[in-house]
Amino acid sequence: MLNKLSDTIYYLPNQDDKDRPTLGLVCGDQYSLIIDSGNSAQHAHDFLREIEKLNVPPVKYMVITHAHWDHFLGINEFDATIIVNSQTNELLKKWRNYSFDDDSLRAYVSNNEISSMCMEIIQSEIPNRDRFQLRSPDVIFEDALTIDLGNKVCIIERIKATHSDDSTIIYIPDEKVIFLGDCPYGTTTNSLFHYKQSLLLPMIEDIQKFDAEMFLLGHESICDSNEMNIFWEELTVASQAVKSISLENAVECFKLENNRDPNDNELFFIKAFVNDHIIQSQ
Repeated sequence: MLNKLSDTIYYLPNQDDKDRPTLGLVCGDQYSLIIDSGNSAQHAHDFLREIEKLNVPPVKYMVITHAHWDHFLGINEFDATIIVNSQTNELLKKWRNYSFDDDSLRAYVSNNEISSMCMEIIQSEIPNRDRFQLRSPDVIFEDALTIDLGNKVCIIERIKATHSDDSTIIYIPDEKVIFLGDCPYGTTTNSLFHYKQSLLLPMIEDIQKFDAEMFLLGHESICDSNEMNIFWEELTVASQAVKSISLENAVECFKLENNRDPNDNELFFIKAFVNDHIIQSQ
């Protein structure tokens, strides 16, 4: 079921059990824009059925926030102009060369090219896979792009992010709403979950330059400005405490700098920043 954020903005909430991220719908007087296509044909169809229940202008555009499979594998199901940044386009080229039969999927899992969950979702929620080929984007931008849906402007911008190098965010100025995709999250490298410490402050700065009050995230659905400020603060103080590969030293540094023990979130982030130092040292 679509959740209504305002008269012109809706979102389909994330479903962690199916690895489905939040999908967005922004409506202007003339056209509508979709944010991310879902993780499968079935996810896309579920979204489209909900949109059909609304009296909104036709969907003309779709923005893909980054090239992780759960955000784009439903792309073929939409009759829309697909917008991606140039790096997302390069990453999607590999997927356009994939075969999606069972033997190929198992080979990709064995080679760590896709996850086992990705394979299972594809097998169960994308029919006719023997002929399946991911469609190409229509509009490729470098840094930023502005779309007017008819008295509804969407600012689309690529930013530096801790989750992926190709992150795109979408800001709707008159609503003070921003779709962040997965950009505020960490990532996994060599089986270690980590936050890219060098990108944390540039990412926060890039996001905070927008006057946003509501934040749509890929796997949390929605946060208000107070919740996001707490999130940024916890990430920042955790990062400031980590200066080496030693978790013990980082925790002690945190206690000295903040006169308290880290809370559960901060400890999680501290471990992730320590892992980043480990990865950088390898």
